Formats: sequence, structure tokens, C-alpha cells
Amino acid sequence: MSFPLLTATAALPAIGAVATAAVPAARRTTAKWLALLFSLATLVLAGIALARFEPGGDRYQLTESHAWIKDFGVRYELGVDGIGVALMALTALLIPFVILAGWHDADPLETKSSRWRPTQGFFALILMVEAMVILSFEATDVFLFYVLFEAMLIPMYFLIGGFGDRAHTGSDENAAAQRSYAAVKFLLYNLVGGLIMLAAVIGLYVVAGTFSLSEIAEARANGSLSMATSTERWLFLGFFFAFAVKAPLWPLHTWLPNAMGEATSPVAVLITAVVDKVGTFAMLRFCLQLFPEASKWATPVIVVLALISIVYGALLAVGQRDIKRLIAYASISHFGFIILGIFAMTSQGQSGATLYMVNHGISTAALMLVAGFLITRRGSRLIADYGGVQKVAPILAGTFLIGGLATLSLPGLAPFVSEFLVLVGTFSAYPAAGIVATTGIVLAALYVLVLYQRTMTGPVKAEVQGMADLKVRELVVVLPLIALLLFLGVYPKPLTEIVNPAVQHTMSDVQKKDPQPEVEAAK
Repeated sequence: MSFPLLTATAALPAIGAVATAAVPAARRTTAKWLALLFSLATLVLAGIALARFEPGGDRYQLTESHAWIKDFGVRYELGVDGIGVALMALTALLIPFVILAGWHDADPLETKSSRWRPTQGFFALILMVEAMVILSFEATDVFLFYVLFEAMLIPMYFLIGGFGDRAHTGSDENAAAQRSYAAVKFLLYNLVGGLIMLAAVIGLYVVAGTFSLSEIAEARANGSLSMATSTERWLFLGFFFAFAVKAPLWPLHTWLPNAMGEATSPVAVLITAVVDKVGTFAMLRFCLQLFPEASKWATPVIVVLALISIVYGALLAVGQRDIKRLIAYASISHFGFIILGIFAMTSQGQSGATLYMVNHGISTAALMLVAGFLITRRGSRLIADYGGVQKVAPILAGTFLIGGLATLSLPGLAPFVSEFLVLVGTFSAYPAAGIVATTGIVLAALYVLVLYQRTMTGPVKAEVQGMADLKVRELVVVLPLIALLLFLGVYPKPLTEIVNPAVQHTMSDVQKKDPQPEVEAAK
């Protein structure tokens, strides 16, 4: 039996979570280093999986399959395609930076609000989220995926509600109330989506007799599985609703600004750069693959919702006074681009959407973590409380600018390639939708540049006068992310070679071909 690499990649952070939580309360520094070491070891295993993946090989590779609940046909089945292995690697890459950035976020406070802030618990929960997200990218059994999809809500709930942002403008009691509200809203929205998905999962089993993606695909190919049109559409809607909440797609997005605003900056990165990617990934793996006819049927409505997300998220980002909520609304706009690329049903659009998932994770992590360093120094999330930072902390201001420029998809930085492909794929299938989507680019430039101008330029405010520049630990967090943004912006080929074959499989699932350009005959 070959080494179960995928299981090991997910099990290692889970073991690390248990080990970190078991560290004695007085050994906080030990717990931090232990969590970091386990995250780095997970990154090594994810790198090995990425290296062993063959883009031109089988659709699902490094597969594992074991009986789990025999009476219900549930199996422990794992496998990764190009999209899954890329997102697995992204998750493993970001977690060490999340841990380093949150190094002091769970240290005890000398205030009433410090009654529950165990350092060990904070880092253990981060590792547990990593384990569940990685396993969700690997799962090829629908029931196994559903269990992970729901289970990851539990550690995220405690990370949001138990370890809130310390830079709160109100009293300790008000801050605790806001955290609780954000955590409960996050949990309720996602639980409702998950319960609807559970009904669809059961319905799928009744129709197909199995939860295995490979068995369902084989049954479709040999004609032994056929769904009534109405049944397929209802099942599709059950799955899509849950994924749209997680994504988040307008109008199911309202939990995200609350959650990101009240969470610590590293946890905010965990939400939007890691956990939310499970929703858009699942649209590709499950919605399009399991319900191809229903996916095409729902495409016009989903494209409209994606366009609303793009414009609405960008407009609200322009009007924000809170730095973290601005980044949250910007992410809603970006997820609109991702979903638009998926349901444009073109190879360029879906390749761009997959690249966008990876590049958005890196760019948002860079911007949010630098914003977190800035907020920690000043003790405020309000844009109006800053001014002239670039004169007293030029490295902090410079890295903040690069993260912002990546967010607006500046050419030469990684998100530009993604956004360009999404727009090309959308224009070729839905020209009107492509035109509307381009307004998101203009608005992105507005909210990013205005944010930078108001916080970093102009006269130095008295409260900013003594602000320290980035320290060594913070540079170790930010500089690799910026380097990766530059590398993938100039040379995205290593990533496109991995995801393009998986995109072609998805296009084959929905029986779609790229529209041919209309060229007038030469006179």
C-alpha cells in the first residue's frame, strides 16, 4: 500500500491542534512554536503532493478509498484534481503566515474582556480549521465533504466569537456583544445553508444510490443513471445555496463584513482567503459535475447575482469608514468575479476563476495582514484616525500599497491575470455581463487608492507620530506573499498548467465548448 499522502496532509494539522491544545497554560510560547512547526510540516507535505501531481494524468490523483459507513454506502474517498491540489497548497501556504501574524493576538489582556483568551486554544483552532479545509479539497465522497463542510464552522465560530479584534472603538462590553453577534450570524447563515444541502445530499443518494463522485460519473457515462430534469434542478439548488452562502454571493453575503470586522486580522484572512474558497471550489467540483443540465439552466440567474456582487461589493467598499470592513466588501466583489468566471461556462472563465481563488487568497492575505499590523499600532480600525503613515513607517506603507494594488488587479501582479481571463471568458459568452463586470475594476481602483491616500499620505497625525515600522516577524509574514504576487503576476504558467486540465474536464462535464470568435469574411 502506498503512503496515504492526502490523509497525512490533513491529519498533520489535526494532530498539531491536539498537541498545541495540550501544552500547559503557562507555556504559551511553546504552544506558538509547536503550532508553527506543525503548519510548516503540513506545507512540506502539501508541496510533495503538488510535486507528485501530474497535470496530464488521471483526473483525480493520489487517490485513497476505504469503507466508512457500509450500510449507507459512505466511503472515505480522497483524490485531487488540478483545482483541488492548487487550493490545498494555497491553504497550507497561508496558515504559517496566519500563525506568525497572530503571534500575540491571543496573549492575556489586563482587562475584563480577557476572561477567556487561552493562547493554546487560539492556535489549536487555526490548525483544526486547516485540517478540515484541506480534507474538503481532497474529498471525492459527497457525504464526507458535507461532514467537513459543516464541521469547520465550529472552530471558526470560536475563533470569531472568542478571539475578537482588540482595536474596537467601543467599550469592552460592546466589543464582546459585537463579536458574539458576528459569530452567531456567521454560524446561523452557514448552518441554514448546510441543512438545505443535507436534504440535497440525501436526495442525491436516493437517486444515485451512492455518494462517490467516481461511481456517479461512471453511471452517467454508461447510461445507468439518469435524473429527471426537475429532480436535478432541485438537487442543484440545494447544493448551490449552501455554496453561495459560504462563497459569499449576494444576497447571502451579509455575514462576511461582520465576521471579518470583529475577528482578528489573521482570522479574517482565514475566513476570506481559506474557508470561503471551499464554497467556490465546491461549485466547480459538485454543482457542475453532478448537475450539468441544471447548472446550465441556472446560469443566467447566477451570472446576474455575480454581477450584483461585483458592483454592490465595490460600491460599499468605496463608502466604508472601517479598514477591515472595506477589505471585506472588496472580497465580496472579488468573489463575484470568481463565480462569474465559473458560470460563464468557458475555459478562459473557469481557468481565470480558479486562478482568482489562489491569487485572491494571496493578495487579500497580504493586504489584510499589513492592515492588521497598522491597526494594532494605532488601536483603531477607522480610516479617519490615520494620516501621514508613509512618513513615519515607509516600509509598512509600501507593503500596504502593494497589497492594495494587487487587490485592484494591477498588471504585473498575480490577480491581474485571473481577472483578465475571467473577463475574456465572460465577454466571449455574455458580452453585456462583461461590460458590467468591468465597472468593478474602476471601483476597485477608487476604493484602494482613496484608502491609501487617507491613511498613508498627507500631514502626520499626532497619534501616528511615533508609529513603528514593520518588525522582523512582520516582514517574514509580508515579504514572501508580495514576492509570490510578483512571481505569479509575471509568470503564471506553473499554476495554469496545473489547473487547465481540470477545467477541461469540467467543461466536458457540462458539455460546453468555447464560443468561436465571429470573423467577417475578407472582401
